[in-house]
Amino acid sequence: MTVTGGKKTQKHSDRSWLKTENLRLFSGLVLMLFLTMHLLNHSLGLISLEAMEAGRLVFVGLWRSPPGTILLILAMAVHIALTSAKLLALRSFRRIPPKEIVQIIMGLAIPPLLIGHIVGTRVAHEAFGITDNYTYVLFFVWIVTPIEALLQSVGLIVAWVHGCLGLHFWLRLKPWYEKQYPFLYSAALILPILALTGFLVGATEIEFLARDAAWRTHLIQSLNVTQEDSQWIYQVRDYGHYGMIAALAVLLLSRLFWFIHFRKERLVTVQYPEGKTVSAPPGTTVLDISKQGGIPHASVCGGRGRCSTCRIRVTEGADTLAPPSDAELAVLKRVGAIEGTRLACQVPVLANLSVVPLLPDKASHKHSFAKPAYLQGREKDIAILFADLRAFTKFSEDKLPYDVVFVINQYFRHMGEAIEGSGGHLDKFIGDGVMALFGLEDDPATAAKKALKGAKAMADALDVMNTNLKSDLGEPLKIGIGIHMGHVIIGEMGYGKTTSITAIGDAVNTASRLEAMNKEYTSQLIFSDRIAVEAGFTGPAQKEEVIVRGRKNPLNIHVIENARTLILQD
Repeated sequence: MTVTGGKKTQKHSDRSWLKTENLRLFSGLVLMLFLTMHLLNHSLGLISLEAMEAGRLVFVGLWRSPPGTILLILAMAVHIALTSAKLLALRSFRRIPPKEIVQIIMGLAIPPLLIGHIVGTRVAHEAFGITDNYTYVLFFVWIVTPIEALLQSVGLIVAWVHGCLGLHFWLRLKPWYEKQYPFLYSAALILPILALTGFLVGATEIEFLARDAAWRTHLIQSLNVTQEDSQWIYQVRDYGHYGMIAALAVLLLSRLFWFIHFRKERLVTVQYPEGKTVSAPPGTTVLDISKQGGIPHASVCGGRGRCSTCRIRVTEGADTLAPPSDAELAVLKRVGAIEGTRLACQVPVLANLSVVPLLPDKASHKHSFAKPAYLQGREKDIAILFADLRAFTKFSEDKLPYDVVFVINQYFRHMGEAIEGSGGHLDKFIGDGVMALFGLEDDPATAAKKALKGAKAMADALDVMNTNLKSDLGEPLKIGIGIHMGHVIIGEMGYGKTTSITAIGDAVNTASRLEAMNKEYTSQLIFSDRIAVEAGFTGPAQKEEVIVRGRKNPLNIHVIENARTLILQD
């Protein structure tokens, strides 16, 4: 097989794997809908036994109709088959996140917990025509075999939690999910509680009726089930248990197979930053190799190729990799990933590689949403604004800490609102100073206009603040503002929670120097001639040519004594 042919085969395999994930998702959604309706039906027991039965008629009418039956059986078969195939194909369970391990264990526990209920209702109904209404079910699980009531209650909770975890792993990648999470979480808690309570109320009513011997005799006779029929039902249940034990044995044997298979294969090595290396069999994905070697590596979706948080840059050995599949490209395009980025969970390693994970291992689902391209690093002409309070240190020496914090927070709020209201991005607060960026997604002319508008808005806001806090300040606060435009590097920089959008470059330093010059000119605003030209500013201003520390050439500036008097053109 040629290398090209191998790459095509791998690409097709990637597509099939993603389609398989979708089938597993859709089958799970069908089963979750079935379970939700079943719980709602149980909840009607809070009203009466008759209400439960009325709800059952609707439930049975849907799921026991030919289309409903086919859909339900297909969903169960597909979900069980695909999940089993995935577990058998896993080379190591150590690579599975703890939350998913919990979900898998619960999934494996569902069949043995609920098989008695399934055989005693649907199977018995199809085989012997038993009317498996709530009276029949509650009598046998609550009065005749109470252990079944416990098993079914536990099975109900396990199945519900298993399904809710699956929904959570899927929906957490949706932008709207974070806001709706509290409501969905509350519903997920309330529904099984209502169902179990309704079940208990209905069972109590049946217990009261069962005290009448004639009622019990009539119920049992109406079922028209012989001793042989009962034995057959229990035999089917037992065969189901045997099948589950056999399936579990196959799953355990698969661990032995992979262990032996690994020992026969040559190993490939992946090198990470700081010289860390991990070896693994060929064909293992980069993400699995990271987990196998204990290398912290983000993967919100658990390696399903949905979230993009495991993305990497391949620094050596990229030519040995299969090209990205259409599905992988779609995910990378969604988040605006730069060229050369790959998803670690979608890159099988066939030869030695060197990679660099692009996100911190604590990355959350938010990192899987689309973001502006400039966040990953871009050179651009933007306007930078610096502002600083005058003599605030002296002010703070004469005030209580509470008063200082109150005033500075008021100042930050007013300045922040003025900047954002003018279309700027509030970069950071530095002591009692402010740094803002204008033009992250605008042309230079628009950026310059917005920056001047922001300076005027800040002066207006400060005047309002001085009026409102006149009794607290003693004397009005004063501010100095400097604005410059130039070529800078912008992007999302920092570490952990301190990561933010910022800019670096000579223009940033120049804007800071211009702000400081307000002290020399006893002015409120100084901006460079580049800002004036781009914004088309022709209003009155004091024009000067100055030498700015750190720059070789002189800089023409415009000095405004009071930024509130700034005349701007629309």
